[in-house]
Amino acid sequence: MRITRRRPAIIFFIALGVCLVGVAIALNIGWIILNWRRDWPMLVGIPFFLLLIAGVVLNTIFLVREVRRNERHDSFLNAVTHELKTPITSIRLYLETLQRRVLSEEQRQHFYSIMLADSERLLATVEQVLKAGEVGQRARNQVRVEVDMAELVRHCVETTLLQHHLAADTISFTASGSPLLVRGNPDELQTAVMNILNNSVKYSPHGLRARVRLAPEGDAWIVLSVSDEGIGIAPAHLKRIFKRFYRVPARQVLRTKGTGLGLFLVRSIARQHGGDVTAESAGEGRGTTIRLLLPRLLEHASPSPLE
Repeated sequence: MRITRRRPAIIFFIALGVCLVGVAIALNIGWIILNWRRDWPMLVGIPFFLLLIAGVVLNTIFLVREVRRNERHDSFLNAVTHELKTPITSIRLYLETLQRRVLSEEQRQHFYSIMLADSERLLATVEQVLKAGEVGQRARNQVRVEVDMAELVRHCVETTLLQHHLAADTISFTASGSPLLVRGNPDELQTAVMNILNNSVKYSPHGLRARVRLAPEGDAWIVLSVSDEGIGIAPAHLKRIFKRFYRVPARQVLRTKGTGLGLFLVRSIARQHGGDVTAESAGEGRGTTIRLLLPRLLEHASPSPLE
């Protein structure tokens, strides 16, 4: 609804910019016609009008970007509000039920497990928002150590299966090549891998089938590839999904709640470690592959501060 209301504003600013550019061009042509025989007005007037046109175009682009950024901020606030309010409401409801009614021990344990899951969801949302605010600020003060990516990814896969109550064969994991070491911050790298896996779970509404592969790429890089058979991504959005607050404007995606920070964190962490992340998809409904690229550490090294 908010996006729909913002579209007239974008159209207005674009139309206004086009009109102003048209007026500026008309004035420029009139100036040239009136002063084409005089050198000094021509030398001063033409650059001035070109600067005026460039300023109008840049101002229009800036305004449209600001409107779109505000749209993403609104979507983020709505998503965070939902992600915070839903588990809090659920926990409160079960607490009121426990307070007002006499329940069997089995029912009480069932309620406790639900409240614990809701509290973990609430904590995960808060941590994601906090990490997004901290990203880039602690990079200079981090101490990086040798990290075994095979062990880290295996742990993340097991954690994902446990958190989402998935069967063991839901996610297949293979690691080829040895050693698969990087120098980095283990907590940050785990956050990146967990966000990729959680995205696969979140956007596979008809059941997750994911393939996780970790392998070296030459001598310089390690590549983590996570492929699923979920709702997929249209080609136009493959690069945008790594922007802060960005969510693909597709019906299936909008039905799935999220903050729009997960892949932004993945990209930020990857780049802080000297790597990058990319997304591949054949289109909507045809699954997605996320590739995390990290510099490979070929020799064992002692901990060293990030320069």
